[in-house]
Amino acid sequence: MAYTKVSDIIEPTVFAAYVIERTAELSALWQSGIIGTDAQIASLVAGGGTQIDMPFWSDLSGNSEILSDLEGGGLTPANIGTSQDKARKQYRGKAWKTNELAAAIAGSDPMLAIGNLVAAFWARDMQDITIATLTGVFASTTILAQQVSDISGAGGAAAIIDADAILDCAQLMGDAKGLLTGLIMHSATENVLAKANLIDYVADANQATGRIAMYGNRQVIVDDGCPVDGAAYTTYLFGPGALAYGEGAPAVPVETDRTVLEGMDILVNRRHFILHPRGVAWQESAIAGNSPTLLELAEAAQWARVYEKKNVPLAALVHTIA
Repeated sequence: MAYTKVSDIIEPTVFAAYVIERTAELSALWQSGIIGTDAQIASLVAGGGTQIDMPFWSDLSGNSEILSDLEGGGLTPANIGTSQDKARKQYRGKAWKTNELAAAIAGSDPMLAIGNLVAAFWARDMQDITIATLTGVFASTTILAQQVSDISGAGGAAAIIDADAILDCAQLMGDAKGLLTGLIMHSATENVLAKANLIDYVADANQATGRIAMYGNRQVIVDDGCPVDGAAYTTYLFGPGALAYGEGAPAVPVETDRTVLEGMDILVNRRHFILHPRGVAWQESAIAGNSPTLLELAEAAQWARVYEKKNVPLAALVHTIA
């Protein structure tokens, strides 16, 4: 009986490009617009090191002055300040292996199935990285005080998420609240809003469920990775491109191998990328490895906002569901 080997179904160069493209197609986060591909950041991933510095000009401050015709009454020149955003590179990979005897017993080839499922794996993994990043960003002192609405301790109905609570959360952005075009929430939160007839569902062929949840004109991403602390749930509001993404090129992004004596086929997939909240600088508090883990991304000490609040289209609502 002939077996389909990993080298028969996967051409590494073609497969690497396919996985990257298909990951974006399958990811609800990409489809929602919260993640924006950034060619400049992608070019920076290729450089050495673990971080990239992104200096920027600060906004002009102060008010205009009154013109004068008196001697010595000229205008006072002001300076323009600078600051620096900083992003952390991610070096990640995953390997799978199958045994040809297992394929014979199962009656189908597991490596063929793995090859077809790799993009979906990365879509879920990117979603986990995004949620961990948002958890850390909103726990940081520079964001917590100004862009988080916490009603969870209000007690009773006042603590439960509803239309008013979402409006109040968006209002944290002031006249920039129109930039918040989507929400990320736990499925239990979605259930509460759906019962209140605040969620509509529209067809979408790109989603695994074949439908998109909408809160008014805002897309809803449902992810049970959203923080839950006892009875307190966190729902995120976001704007388009709030997270910048750039994909690098590992020396060997896809690799296949076969252990002849054991009858094992192996597929390895490596990715170098940056997934960065624009305007919230990575602080590089101590991490254990070459890239931060999900737990390390979720640490408040790793993040500090460096953009003006209205230029960071993110807000969080901490609430209960009952």
